[in-house]
Amino acid sequence: MELKSIADLRSIAEITPAVLNLTRAQKIAIWVDALNKDTARVLHPLPEIEWVAPAQRAGLRVEGSPLTVAFNDPALRAAGLVSDKLGDGLAFFEMTEAEAHDTLCSCRYGRTMTAGAASKRIGKLKGGGMFSAMRHWLAQTWNGRPVLG
Repeated sequence: MELKSIADLRSIAEITPAVLNLTRAQKIAIWVDALNKDTARVLHPLPEIEWVAPAQRAGLRVEGSPLTVAFNDPALRAAGLVSDKLGDGLAFFEMTEAEAHDTLCSCRYGRTMTAGAASKRIGKLKGGGMFSAMRHWLAQTWNGRPVLG
């Protein structure tokens, strides 16, 4: 058997990384695990999401946010998380803006939060039965508009 480096293989074949196909609950569980690696770590919430113009929300990001922790996790990146911007987080984690507001916004935490506090709120997104599923569905479909909670 002949061993070749990835660089050598790229010269003779097209190499594309495999993308993990994870459920919403699995993605959130990995995110929670990443946050729980250092529960005392100080993180920064996204500033007043509800007051950011809708056209600018997707690009909203803060260095050292819970979304930064998610983006730095190799499993979540392999599964397709492309950045730590709010819009990419919403799409990847299948979150509504109301869920993002409840879990990531500064009005819930102030200027800082611990990774442990963030993991508790984010962990609740995995689902809590029928009410949670209905709220998620309603927020996604209410006249096609996001609903902030």
